[in-house]
Amino acid sequence: MSTHASNRPKRWKQALAAGAGGMLVIGLLAGTRSTSLPLLMGSFGSSAVLVFGFPESGFCKPLRVIGAHVLCSAIGLACLHLFGEHAWSLGLSVGLSITLMLGLRLVHPPAGSNPLLVYALHPGWSFLLWPVLLGSTALVVGAALWRRLVTRPVPPET
Repeated sequence: MSTHASNRPKRWKQALAAGAGGMLVIGLLAGTRSTSLPLLMGSFGSSAVLVFGFPESGFCKPLRVIGAHVLCSAIGLACLHLFGEHAWSLGLSVGLSITLMLGLRLVHPPAGSNPLLVYALHPGWSFLLWPVLLGSTALVVGAALWRRLVTRPVPPET
């Protein structure tokens, strides 16, 4: 049997665990949509792919996930409120997001879409608290708890 074929069960086990964790946490966040504290936004879907599928990636460090989501959303809000809704100001907000994520070493690629969400939704500044800060924190905490639950060692049979 080739090495490739012998890795299939492990790969599928990891894939199923990542998918189940993402389903659970995003489902819980989606359940908040009808409350006064909705914690879901579109970029969290691609964040879930990273934090559940590639948890060892530098892009998935908690500070980077949370910090980049807050940073890019704040940039989007600032540009929208300072310059209005123009193609150039939206481009500026994405460019500034890229520059500051790289310069501050807070790179989490899904957060680069947050200025687009801001321009589409026109939220107030409370958007930074929820869904951005609280939702991204819940995503990171949920992924960490899921990994502990799924990867904990099984006690030996007695």
